[in-house]
Amino acid sequence: MSDTITFVTGNANKLREVTAILCNGQTEGATVGKYSITNQKIDLDEIQGSIEEITIHKAKQAAATVGGTVLVEDTCLGFNAYNNLPGPYIKWFVNSIGLGGLVKMLDGFEDKSANAITTFGFCDGPGKEVQLLQGVTTGTIVDSRGPTDFGWDSIFMPDGFDTTYAEMKGEAKNKISQRSKALAKVKAYLTGET
Repeated sequence: MSDTITFVTGNANKLREVTAILCNGQTEGATVGKYSITNQKIDLDEIQGSIEEITIHKAKQAAATVGGTVLVEDTCLGFNAYNNLPGPYIKWFVNSIGLGGLVKMLDGFEDKSANAITTFGFCDGPGKEVQLLQGVTTGTIVDSRGPTDFGWDSIFMPDGFDTTYAEMKGEAKNKISQRSKALAKVKAYLTGET
């Protein structure tokens, strides 16, 4: 019997994307290494701090709540003109000012570059240390293009492409996204290939 990792999310799109990348396209009965993957929606405290501090706090709190092994994820979008802000607070900015407001934040700045950062926190149970695994994709903030049903994807155009994340097919995005880069590190860690 394999151990179970609880991926803490209630977002079906995120769960599907994570299991597809982590488990070689498997979504039903997803496994990686000796672990089977399940998910659970848990309301975790939203603390202020760096993305690393936030992810560690989330992982420890989730492990204590679940009473077992967890995987948490924090994805942020930072504008270089703002020294990587909004960063971990991107969700609140999207909710408060919308995608158009985010684009307008860069009015007056020549630098429209941004960093999409995903940090996973793996915690093997209550009281255990948290392993951080991070991926970064650089790009540019552009006017919204494509579907707007997945966070800020429609305003982020990764370097080397002329399409936003939202305009990309799932498989194409999964090959270059910050989440896929972080998940490659998660997979290597869980299978002992690090």
